[in-house]
Amino acid sequence: MFDATRPTHAPADHPKVKMGRVGILLANLGTPDDYTYWPMRRYLNEFLSDKRVIDYPAWKWQPILQAIILTKRPFTSGAAYKSIWDHEKGESPLMLITKDQTAKIRSAMKARFGDRVMVDFCMRYGNPSTKSKVREMVAEGCDRILFFPLYPQYAGATTATANDQFFRALMEETWQPASRTVPAYFDRPEYIDALAASIERAYAGVDTRPDILVCSYHGMPERYLQQGDPYHCQCVKTTRLLKERLGWDDSQIVSTFQSRFGPEEWLKPYTVDHVAELARQGKKNIAVVAPAFSADCIETLEEINEEIRESFEEAGGETFTYIPCLNDDDAHISALAQVIEDNLKGWLD
Repeated sequence: MFDATRPTHAPADHPKVKMGRVGILLANLGTPDDYTYWPMRRYLNEFLSDKRVIDYPAWKWQPILQAIILTKRPFTSGAAYKSIWDHEKGESPLMLITKDQTAKIRSAMKARFGDRVMVDFCMRYGNPSTKSKVREMVAEGCDRILFFPLYPQYAGATTATANDQFFRALMEETWQPASRTVPAYFDRPEYIDALAASIERAYAGVDTRPDILVCSYHGMPERYLQQGDPYHCQCVKTTRLLKERLGWDDSQIVSTFQSRFGPEEWLKPYTVDHVAELARQGKKNIAVVAPAFSADCIETLEEINEEIRESFEEAGGETFTYIPCLNDDDAHISALAQVIEDNLKGWLD
């Protein structure tokens, strides 16, 4: 462990401080502390008040959010969370998976760099907060922090807002650590290989080979694309690289977008509508994977595996195979560890 020491050449009465470590702070979207009304309301309020997520003027949006949405949505979202909640451990799948990912990455980094690194995770919304984890890392002697949003594709509503919160936390530190943020890794060969391997395993384990693989990405308003957000382009490229790695043609794979919110047009095709259309076209056996999510969560376990599955089956679909996110799969952890090592160059070699 790194003990507090007096800085070199400091006077005898200088307080001892910890220094010399590198923090690796993983970040994901977040999760409510519980699926009951008030924890859900607190979480949704923080999430839906983020200007990166909903960019309407506050004078217009906040009355709608506070008076209408947050009186009803905590109940419906809470019911969805309850359906996937780990009641024995008292936490959501995203929290449990992120803890497992962190533990494995911590082990890999310790084997590579020893006690020179400190690995932890935070959530953009909810707990553990980004601010609290930055504070802990500084207190433990991290004078450099690598901040890693666990989103393969960059989006303003995910990667950027996570970075924003990290920078806000740094603003409160008297002695700020040097900092780096990890860029999107959607086209990293290690990530594509891990994703392809998970699909090959899933296809090998089903009795009927799917007619098509639906790559369902989280959606965003089309307007954000026009404003310069690269998310759509990076999603489409992920699908293309995956197709090439699998050796497939265009008829075997498609990109779609899920999780619409509000009245405006979002990126298309919409997953929930497209799977129904595939069923009506005679593609009765499909598989769905969610390459934009590093860990299974409400959008995959409830929305894809329940709502989107139901849309497909009601339209005449027969076999619906949901392929889990990479989660703490060893190939995924190895890919993330490689991304981290590449971004530590110059700090730790």
